[in-house]
Amino acid sequence: MTKRYCMFISALFCAFLLFFMAANAAAPDRLYSELENRELAQLPALSAKSLISGEFMAKFETYVTDQFVGRDGWVAMKSAAELLLGKRENNGVYFCSGGTLITRFETPDEKRVADNLNYVNKFVENMDIPVYFSLIPTQACIWADRLPAGAPNASQSALLDQARQSTSARWYDTYPQLWEHRDEAVFYRTDHHWTSLGAYYGYAALAGAMGLEPVPLSQYVKTTVSENFYGTVFSSSGVRWVLPDCIDVYVPEQGTRVISHTYDQNGNPVEESRQLYDESYLARKDKYAMFLGGQQSLGVVYGPNAQGPKLLLVRDSYSDSLVPFLTAHFSEIHLIDLRYYKLSAAEYIQEHGIDAAVVLYSVPNFVTDSNLVWLGR
Repeated sequence: MTKRYCMFISALFCAFLLFFMAANAAAPDRLYSELENRELAQLPALSAKSLISGEFMAKFETYVTDQFVGRDGWVAMKSAAELLLGKRENNGVYFCSGGTLITRFETPDEKRVADNLNYVNKFVENMDIPVYFSLIPTQACIWADRLPAGAPNASQSALLDQARQSTSARWYDTYPQLWEHRDEAVFYRTDHHWTSLGAYYGYAALAGAMGLEPVPLSQYVKTTVSENFYGTVFSSSGVRWVLPDCIDVYVPEQGTRVISHTYDQNGNPVEESRQLYDESYLARKDKYAMFLGGQQSLGVVYGPNAQGPKLLLVRDSYSDSLVPFLTAHFSEIHLIDLRYYKLSAAEYIQEHGIDAAVVLYSVPNFVTDSNLVWLGR
């Protein structure tokens, strides 16, 4: 290697660094990444304390990484290169057959699982109404045959068995319905939720447990509201080559009314009108939030069956696409998200004349959620 060649390579490298330094300095900072569906780090404030402790440099490194010019393209290039090299996983997401992205299910903390099951049991003890309980297996369980050969993946079936054997609630199982229909689009390929079709089978399992006759799927008319949905798993995977999902709805919105209960800046209760399907979200990255308008601590869905009983659903976001099917049987469906609702569920049930309660979470959410402690109070 000649001296002239070494100098050329060094100059080229320095020019490369200077170019990207200038480009990063000139490019405006972004607040949010649509592709990654998250807020991006901003320039941290410099102080003597943060500099000495190392906090400033740690935050600055994150800031530079998040704001690097052309970040989305570099992330896509990295994942494509890794795929060519035979890698089938990135950021805990497996690149699976059928253009499917599946989040790896890690072995859960045994104490957290036991505690959460105990909180459900304590909730049952405090109730004088029937309480139903189920956990929803995810793609990593139902579509395990799509995973790369030998991919580490903890057993969700074992968690379902543990929950069934440990609970004093009226256990009902969503697994058989989903397993029976595993060859259908019961989950999104790019998102962690079940589809409306998967939610229908979950609804059929719940209806059967409650002694209700589920509305046959053949009586619904499927309407595709989006053909360009990329979900949360897509955002975290770095993959950019898979085809988008479709979002379908089955239940008509007519005859339903949705109220979200929040508080203003002074702590006064506020009622906010929502919709069963808020199609304004279809123009955003988080299209799944079209179901009920996304996250809310407490919401009530009033269905067309005015003479039906009242149901309380303690839930995660999987229930957002389940609720439309339940409107055929219940006059009111009260939705509590324990991440935000910290009041007594038992008092709420008494105050609103609830006839039955359901605790429903996906397996990964249930085994990691630290908020179920509020259920037992």
